[in-house]
Amino acid sequence: MKRHLLPVLLLVAAAGLPAFRAQAQDKPVLNTAPPAPQPATPRPVEPTPAPATTPEPAPTADPTYNAPVQSTPDAPSGLNFPNRKDTKAGGAEDKPPTKKFLYTNFGLGFSSYNDVSQFNISAAPAIGFRITDKFAVGPGISYAYSSFSVPKGYAITAAGASSVSTSSFGVKAFAQYIVYKEFFLHAEYEVTNAQLLGDDGYGYLAKVNRTVSTPLAGIGYRSYLGENAAIDIVGLYNFDNNIYSLYPGLVIRFSLLFNIGK
Repeated sequence: MKRHLLPVLLLVAAAGLPAFRAQAQDKPVLNTAPPAPQPATPRPVEPTPAPATTPEPAPTADPTYNAPVQSTPDAPSGLNFPNRKDTKAGGAEDKPPTKKFLYTNFGLGFSSYNDVSQFNISAAPAIGFRITDKFAVGPGISYAYSSFSVPKGYAITAAGASSVSTSSFGVKAFAQYIVYKEFFLHAEYEVTNAQLLGDDGYGYLAKVNRTVSTPLAGIGYRSYLGENAAIDIVGLYNFDNNIYSLYPGLVIRFSLLFNIGK
């Protein structure tokens, strides 16, 4: 009997084995591994600020660029010379700032006549009035000092002196006309109560007081010191030059001009 039950039990066990395996597979399997770390929460990404934009500088003029010249009534060629429009008192092209001016001059002169040498120093302040921008006239006074001499060994006076000096005072009138820019013509006529040298009747020279009229004329150059002052250098010729003249034949004067009034 036991011999017959054993095969039956084996058959029953073989038949129930697949079902047992299925149940074993359906049973949940427990996870015995340690829990894995939770992933970190990502940090919010801050937006990158846009770079600041620098405004471009405004275009500037090229210093090397030469604009095309344009002609004007004063400069038909389109070219302007330096200081063309600068005002210079008494200039030929410019209007003087005032109508009146003080005019003082200092003169030096030298001449020789029949072995008698004459050295002269003079000063003649005046006041000028501009009739036009180019033409001016005015009155003045004058002082002149002259020294006459002869070579050594000769006497010029009865006392045996080889030199003698004189002093003279007078009044005058002058006129000026600007010819071109700083160049001008100058003329004057002077009446002087003068000390001159005359023949004493014995072959010597002696001081003689007489009234002398002296016509002078020449050309000058004006150098400006600003709007209201200038220096003149004038060369004048004495048209009445002789041994009894107040001035020698050629007179060089240095004059100062000062604008006054309005």
